Amino acid sequence: MHSVTVRQEIVDRVMKRRGRYHIFDRLDPATTALVVIDMQGTFCEPGGPAEVEASRGIVAPINALTEALRPMGVPVIWVLHANVQVGGASDWELFYNHIVADHVRERTLESMRPGRQEVWRDLVVGPDDLTVIKNRYSALVPGASSLERILRNLGVDTILIAGTKTNVCCESTARDAMMLDFRTVMVEDCCAALSDDEHRAALETIIQQFGDVMPSGEVLERLRT
Repeated sequence: MHSVTVRQEIVDRVMKRRGRYHIFDRLDPATTALVVIDMQGTFCEPGGPAEVEASRGIVAPINALTEALRPMGVPVIWVLHANVQVGGASDWELFYNHIVADHVRERTLESMRPGRQEVWRDLVVGPDDLTVIKNRYSALVPGASSLERILRNLGVDTILIAGTKTNVCCESTARDAMMLDFRTVMVEDCCAALSDDEHRAALETIIQQFGDVMPSGEVLERLRT
């Protein structure tokens, strides 16, 4: 788990701009969902093709958060990444042909095959939890997944975001959530990146422009208010 948080200079900037730090004083369990992103073997497994070492450090905070949320009736949605490969081509050629090297491409594609994706083994999945598959960084970009339709059908207007990487898939989903008029909260102790700097930079971007940032304990306080 990362030891850094939003810097005081950013807190001061936010306070000057809007007069308060947190956007949301109260969270309603009836209209809130937890979205946990990419907590799967590709990212969590030691030596995995896209390993995020810090992802294993947020397992305990995520488990504690989901255990507290389920009795409140807050849906827990596990969003996992998968990409199809047919005839030597994938459904995300730009990423696999330009963002990663060839040897990484093959390992990553193999680990991302549909049907192989499971929530990381140390995470506790409840019987009523939902699982969604995405094929882009953001789970809410058009065509990436069914997440938006699920949230709308559940009557959700507030999304708590956890998972990995803080500054890639979590941040991308948070940005799109705000653009779609979802109240968005990054749960900072339940997100992980490759470095403290990247983690903090994502949190600082979100709190200034896209949503709220809170540790899980504070999230639960607002849900219980």
